[in-house]
Amino acid sequence: MISSSTPTCDSLVIGAGAAGLMCSARLGQNGRSVVLLDHADKIGEKIRISGGGRCNFTNLNTTAHHFLSGNPHFCKSALSRYTPKDFVKLVSSYGIAYHEKAQGQLFCDDSATQIIDMLLSECAKADVKIHRSTQIHSVEKNPESGLFLCKTSRGDFLARTLVIATGGLSIPKIGATSFGYSIAKQFGLPVIDSRPALVPFTFDDALLKITQDLSGISIPDAAVQCGKVRFDDAVLFTHRGVSGPAILQISSYWSAGESIRINLCPSLDLLEHLKKMRSSSPKKQLRTILETALPERLAHAFAGLSGHDEQVANLSDAKLKHVADLIQNWTIIPSGTEGYRTAEVTAGGVDTRALSSKSMESNDVAGLYFIGEVVDVTGHLGGYNFQWAWSSAVCCADHIASQVSLAA
Repeated sequence: MISSSTPTCDSLVIGAGAAGLMCSARLGQNGRSVVLLDHADKIGEKIRISGGGRCNFTNLNTTAHHFLSGNPHFCKSALSRYTPKDFVKLVSSYGIAYHEKAQGQLFCDDSATQIIDMLLSECAKADVKIHRSTQIHSVEKNPESGLFLCKTSRGDFLARTLVIATGGLSIPKIGATSFGYSIAKQFGLPVIDSRPALVPFTFDDALLKITQDLSGISIPDAAVQCGKVRFDDAVLFTHRGVSGPAILQISSYWSAGESIRINLCPSLDLLEHLKKMRSSSPKKQLRTILETALPERLAHAFAGLSGHDEQVANLSDAKLKHVADLIQNWTIIPSGTEGYRTAEVTAGGVDTRALSSKSMESNDVAGLYFIGEVVDVTGHLGGYNFQWAWSSAVCCADHIASQVSLAA
């Protein structure tokens, strides 16, 4: 039973991460009464730890091509309505200094907390009521009034619209949960199975025996391929497998049991290089020759792996080709990934077929919205996921603001 004293607002937003904060601020600035709930004591933690603590808050080159989804066209509308330039304008208005790294990636010069403080300031100016450390017991929709009733550890809340911005399962130590998926299923929305994305690969014992001494070695310009998808960027060997930007990128496209191919020196015709070195330095060991193309420990490891670590004068063209193919087409099957513990994002989520791309509203449940990472839209590494958070949040907020307010 709903008490007459139950607080009522235009919009109840659950999840005070990037998308939730942005949506709440935008709603409030458009004259809507907003309550923002989060179960954590510290909000915006994923923003705080992102980009090595400097928050890669957008990417100037953002297009729909940089996102994975069951519907690759779904993200286009939101991305066009609120662009990277729009968010940069907001950042600049707060005097936050930033710099561009490779491929349009923008980072704070100082600290990611500046982005959190900016969003909190935007919420404060819009009179958004934020409740931290709030446990949500249940959510339901009254079929007669159309209002959403949310029962929490801070009491009950009523709202005309409910926005779910709770993210995915990545990095549970900072509070990630499956709450958003549960709400979607409760209201009959399909959910695409989730999986860790932008995550390092792990190796089994057999492969680790080959790479166990390579931990810490970085290849700045490797090429990694899975199926027809390829990324050119750095690869880092770890004590459990491989990581680095190229690996994180390809992990979003990888399925268990699939092989990946790594070219450890794509800018060099390694076979021709080995032939030239055989002519100019015939008495040198293969491992020494490979040091001219690879870091020393890596050169020694692959020389041994090839089975041809001897004087290059003794190596035929066929053997040199075997060595070159091994290094430039190293094909492996990871045993798995590091999982949600270290995954930067979660792939999968609320099926976009159940949502309007123009508003992020459920097609079948009026007033119910899903934004950000909880939706089946997953960006590449490099600021794209934050831009999706900002864009989907604004898309949602502007649509809600166009509706009739309870306070009107």
